[in-house]
Amino acid sequence: READEMVSKVIEQTAKVVDEQVEAQLSKLNEMDDDDLERLKERRLEALKKAQKQKQEWLSKGHGEYREISSEKDFFGEVKESKNVVCHFYRNSTFRCKILDKHLALLAKKHVETKFIKLNVEKAPFLTEKLHIKVIPTLALLLDGKTKDYVVGFTDLGNTDEFSTEMLEWRLGCADVINYSGNLMEPPTGTQKSGSKITKVEKKSIRGRGYDSDSEDD
Repeated sequence: READEMVSKVIEQTAKVVDEQVEAQLSKLNEMDDDDLERLKERRLEALKKAQKQKQEWLSKGHGEYREISSEKDFFGEVKESKNVVCHFYRNSTFRCKILDKHLALLAKKHVETKFIKLNVEKAPFLTEKLHIKVIPTLALLLDGKTKDYVVGFTDLGNTDEFSTEMLEWRLGCADVINYSGNLMEPPTGTQKSGSKITKVEKKSIRGRGYDSDSEDD
């Protein structure tokens, strides 16, 4: 009985605080005159226009879709003109690259603020050596023209081919190459197979001249 009374008291106090906050907001709105409301409306409209202009600028640079680029020269041009870039280094014969393609195509449409591209490693020998890419598939995550992080194979995605798009989205959010609205401290629930672990990519682990197919390691 005493516990029930304590719970009721807490609920009552919480409701009172919420009511007071709502009252304060309503009071603030009521105190606004027509000029204040008009200025507020103008600021919101200006913010919407600015956001729309930014989106159009991104789209004009190839954001909003997952595209293949044909050469190393194209890579440098694409990276130079966009702040956030996710580049999938792939090989046609590697099955797991096709799995990544599916998820990246979805994320490219959702995260217009980031450019999503793919490059065949067989057409980019200089880049694969320069970026120390050894395992295929590898995602290079670039910020302001510099490689900030890598997603090597599926290790960071739960070590399973059945990882969700949300899991990959979370991993990209951890690298700050997309605007992620979820909790970065924990990966999305229900996306890991039993016993799998999410580990931080160490760049030193992918050094090497050759490259291996991650899908052929299983």
